[in-house]
Amino acid sequence: MRNLFWALWTLVLLLKLAVAAKLPLFVDEAFYWQEGRHPAAAYSDLPGLTAWLARLGVELGGNSALALRAPFLAIAALVPWLLARVTAREFGARNGWIAGCYALLLPLAGTLGLLALPDAMMALATLLCLDAGARLLRQVDARSAVELAAGLSLGALSHYRFIAVIGVGFVVLLLLPEGRRALRDARVLTAAAIGASAWAPLVAWNLDNADAGLRFQLVDRHPWAFHADGLWFVAIQALLVTPLLFAALAVAGWRGARDPSPVTRYFALLGSLVVLGFFVLGFFADTERVSFHWPLPGFMALLPLLPMVLARWPEWARGLTAALAAAALLAMLGYYVAVSRPELRARSAGEKWYPANFAGWDELARGVRARLKTMPPGTRLVADNFKAGAELGFALDDPRIAVLDHPINHKHGRAPQLRLWGLHRDGRADWGAQPVLLVVGATEVEYKNLLQRYHDLCAMVGPLPPPRMLNIDHGRQRFALFAFDGARREGECTTPAMAWIDQPAGGARVGPGAFAVSGWAFKDGVGLAKVEIMLDGRVVAQADYGQERPGVREYWSLRDGRHSSDPQHPRVGFSATVELDAEAPGRHWLGLRLHGRDGSVEDWAEQPIDLRRR
Repeated sequence: MRNLFWALWTLVLLLKLAVAAKLPLFVDEAFYWQEGRHPAAAYSDLPGLTAWLARLGVELGGNSALALRAPFLAIAALVPWLLARVTAREFGARNGWIAGCYALLLPLAGTLGLLALPDAMMALATLLCLDAGARLLRQVDARSAVELAAGLSLGALSHYRFIAVIGVGFVVLLLLPEGRRALRDARVLTAAAIGASAWAPLVAWNLDNADAGLRFQLVDRHPWAFHADGLWFVAIQALLVTPLLFAALAVAGWRGARDPSPVTRYFALLGSLVVLGFFVLGFFADTERVSFHWPLPGFMALLPLLPMVLARWPEWARGLTAALAAAALLAMLGYYVAVSRPELRARSAGEKWYPANFAGWDELARGVRARLKTMPPGTRLVADNFKAGAELGFALDDPRIAVLDHPINHKHGRAPQLRLWGLHRDGRADWGAQPVLLVVGATEVEYKNLLQRYHDLCAMVGPLPPPRMLNIDHGRQRFALFAFDGARREGECTTPAMAWIDQPAGGARVGPGAFAVSGWAFKDGVGLAKVEIMLDGRVVAQADYGQERPGVREYWSLRDGRHSSDPQHPRVGFSATVELDAEAPGRHWLGLRLHGRDGSVEDWAEQPIDLRRR
């Protein structure tokens, strides 16, 4: 089993290195990079350790995605080895190597470090505390106390969420007579005090900033009202952990909690209560952001008990458990490979699982560089949200890109940090008289709120000049580049065009021979001169634009009670017939080219259609 563990460890590490080198930067990684370029003890969203590790990576390896992720990959590589050692000491060498193998195969554990996120260090901190606690149940010594202090400190410097591990661990020790004995020892109390002191930077940051980080993590992001979405927890975890492995870990927790050995009960209770705690929390907590990885520390605590459960299973069940876990791990790595391939990512543009937070940043950086070359020297770059600001900052190696106020800055708890860095901009008055290139993420707000967002931008910066639109992955990621020459534009708010294709619906089957297209389009402030129909990026028909669509203006109401200001309302409808020529059957992409009366030309986002055979 020892050779199998090290072979599997090497293979998984090599696969992760290969994927990490090509995988586009996730938006949170980009922001942690930006935090690392603004050294501090703590930040609005996290304690400081994640940002420090990100800074270490790029300082040693250069400004690349692999270098940024390298410290996290190294930490993640320690996790299965440490788990194997802990298990071997308590339950024998063979069981240790088996637990270590499953620490590599457990999909969420096996992919740790692939992204520069706090979870890798949290997993290591959890195992250090787990190991120290198991030692302390037998005998309190300086080594165990130091290990406990290290684990508590690393966890405190990683994430607010580590409080769950600390709280459950303390409760479990209180439940065990051996644990209560250990908690009375001065060396353990000293270790706990050291661990508590590691929270000091985060406490100080919150005291200095009206508890903004604490309120976001514990109050603002959670509804704290019962909702039935928590029922999905079991299904999601069974899928991610894989059903047989999930069942085996559940059995390990159930049996272990009744075992006469205090160490076994300690592992079982710690792991089970962490997982069950997050299950209960799921009925009241945030459902908009990813949370499926939260219970990972609990599953890690249960892994040392897994080999004893599997030993009672028939050989075919053990083999199937390992095979399913390996397949799930490869599937997750395969997902990241697909995200790294632009052609594969583009094919998913019409799907719900499109990886928006990974997609389009390289293309955006190229578009911004090209646009800046056409503008005067000294042009300032401003982003309309923290995602674009951080991703462009990494791509351009500029951590000082200014950012406008945006709902997602607040939704993700990044607005206070941007203000502390002096990067928040209220609008045109903060720019001075120099030229500015404003980058706007048109797909970062729900479509029903997009017109309001454009009018909010007008309130901040004045009428918007004709944009250069970047449609990435058929427009699933869409950016507008606005070039301001330095002088404030006056007049009524002008916005990018808005449009919708009513017929055919996305994914519809059309043809053979010809098909009809209809919908509406408008452009606040100036209106549209014409609409052209596009298929796979080329114009295939001229639409009859200017048909009456009286309901459109009424739908697009603004916060202050006004409506869309296109002067052509209600004549904003269009229709056309597209004659098919030599197009092959199968999936194609239908789009619009919108010509504004101000001379602007904007390609609208495309939608998939299926051409039928003749």
